[in-house]
Amino acid sequence: MQDAVMAALSTVNDPELHQDLVSLGMIERVVVEGSVAAVQVQLTTPACPLKGTIENDVRRAVLAVPGIEEVQVSFSAQVRTPQQPPLPGVKHVILVGSGKGGVGKSNVAVNVAAALARDGARVGLLDADVYGPSVAHMLGQGDTRITANEQRQMMPIEAHGLRFISMANLTRAGQALVWRGPMLHSAVQQFLGDAAWGNLDYLIIDLPPGTGDVQLSITQSVKVTGALIVTTPQDVALIDATRAVDMFRKASVPVLGVVENMSYFVAPDTGHVYDIFGRGGARKLGGLTVLGEVPLDPEVRQDADSGVPAVLAHPDSAAAQALREVARALAGRVSVETLSDFSADNLEPLPVI
Repeated sequence: MQDAVMAALSTVNDPELHQDLVSLGMIERVVVEGSVAAVQVQLTTPACPLKGTIENDVRRAVLAVPGIEEVQVSFSAQVRTPQQPPLPGVKHVILVGSGKGGVGKSNVAVNVAAALARDGARVGLLDADVYGPSVAHMLGQGDTRITANEQRQMMPIEAHGLRFISMANLTRAGQALVWRGPMLHSAVQQFLGDAAWGNLDYLIIDLPPGTGDVQLSITQSVKVTGALIVTTPQDVALIDATRAVDMFRKASVPVLGVVENMSYFVAPDTGHVYDIFGRGGARKLGGLTVLGEVPLDPEVRQDADSGVPAVLAHPDSAAAQALREVARALAGRVSVETLSDFSADNLEPLPVI
């Protein structure tokens, strides 16, 4: 009976990876007792955006096996490590960038990181906007100082289920950094190589606006899984977002998708939708996947100022839900990007009981 169940599962495809669950090594356990089949599926990310679809497809396929009358589906999750990990213990480095400032890039980075951690992933967040660091404030840790361990490695600060490092926690409040390119490069190298990040599924890096020294240093220092572009809908933002896309492509960094931030505004008193900046502009960036449209919401700003990401402070708000969907879609895109590193020959066999 187990063989029949496995044969049925081999007809179920992961809806994003477009390969069957058995070939992908995603069937962690199968137990058949009488007419009841228990199937445990190992997802490629705890933030899987299509978990419900996989569950329904598994249930439908196994119920078609003669003699099976009940199917119990459970899930575990394991973010797969690429053949060339970017840093010791870190599986994926994801860049969050924009062509210009003022589009809410840092807020998106913070909320995406918090949403991934909320779903069960091990997440780090590096504030690489050295001249204008804001991540520490958004996480309520602006006054916390970074310390070192016995190996003289920087210890990331922990907040809201994730670990982060920001220049704001290494300098006095309000202190301006007047640095040239080589000093920026040195700082980035220390943030990446001299920090005790530990074991992470995702290291999210919040880049400074534009296409300058920091972007170049990071893309030349570590193997980046991909980049997320943040823009607002109006043409003036899209022009600069296009430049950011071109920079990543020249650096051979896959662009995983784009987020249209401040996409629209819903009036709280009337429910009327206002397209303040011209909704849908991100779709003009040809060839890119739009991972989500996040509405303009005063609570998101208030939550950032209070030091709690919106996905945690107001998880049921429209903006928070959109940001959680962006995080899950991003995790799915990372899984797709990683698939090319794997084949049936290098997947560990999983038990069938």
